[in-house]
Amino acid sequence: MSGYDSNPYVDPVDVNPFQDASVTQVTSGATESMGEFNPFSATEMGNNSDTTIPISAAASSQPAILQTSSEQSARAAATAGQANLIKQQEELEKKAAELERKEQELRNQSAASASNLGTKENNWPPLPKFFPVKPCFYQDFEQDIPEEYRRICKRMYYLWMFHSATLFLNVLACLAYFTVDPARGVDFGLSILWFILFTPVSFICWYRPVYKAFRSDSSFSFFFFFFVFFFQVAVYVIQTVGIPSWGNSGWIVSISVIGSNLAVAVVMMVVAGFFTVNSVLAIFLLKMVHSKYRRTGASFTKAQQEFSHGVLTNRTVQTAATSAATSAAQGAFGRNQAN
Repeated sequence: MSGYDSNPYVDPVDVNPFQDASVTQVTSGATESMGEFNPFSATEMGNNSDTTIPISAAASSQPAILQTSSEQSARAAATAGQANLIKQQEELEKKAAELERKEQELRNQSAASASNLGTKENNWPPLPKFFPVKPCFYQDFEQDIPEEYRRICKRMYYLWMFHSATLFLNVLACLAYFTVDPARGVDFGLSILWFILFTPVSFICWYRPVYKAFRSDSSFSFFFFFFVFFFQVAVYVIQTVGIPSWGNSGWIVSISVIGSNLAVAVVMMVVAGFFTVNSVLAIFLLKMVHSKYRRTGASFTKAQQEFSHGVLTNRTVQTAATSAATSAAQGAFGRNQAN
């Protein structure tokens, strides 16, 4: 009868689904963990501070964006081109600075030369200080003569020295000739005259003009040199020939002495060879000076202008002209008074 007393509408076993063991375990664990967690506790804050990631570290940890090969090559080419331009600009600036420095040096040298032009002391001929005669000319190839004309100007100076030495040897040869033949005293006397006369005259009349011409690019000095040196070449030829009784130990006189005295003839032939070398060198250097003259732009018109300017500005010429004009005026006035 017990079976009939039970309620048929009630489950025979009262089952609570929330009382399941798995659900109860999960809910109880979550409750315990939530109850223990305190975000404001010192322990939890210390743990969180240890694991904080800075912004920079986070940004650096981002994956890099890969560039394509074309972009890399274009950027490398642009960088190389910019570096090349910078290098070229630096080189140009260095060259410009060097040119400016050289121009400044040239301007300083020109200014120094202009300021010292009137105060330069004569240094030629190089005589001792105790000598009573002082030097008469100033000569400095390095300072006065441009580099392109310096060599030819020095050669002209060496020609003049060789010319002077040849005239001195000619005096000795004519002396030897005079000792063999007393009738040749005229040759010996003329040889002394040629040495005393032609040595300083050649220096003043053709060497100094060519020195001045190369120093100041003077057309007048060039023309004066050509005019005088042409006659000098003619004199060299005459001395080389050796006309008797002209005071020169040339080839004709030297050969005529061979029969009478061989030693004197040899000495005179050596001097004749020196005269020949003088003639050859003079013709050769004359052509060289003429070629240099054509490059300087000198002309006969410039020579006339330089001569006119030099004559008009020369104090001596002005004084002489004034004196002549005054004398002429006084003479004319005197004649008028007499009439």
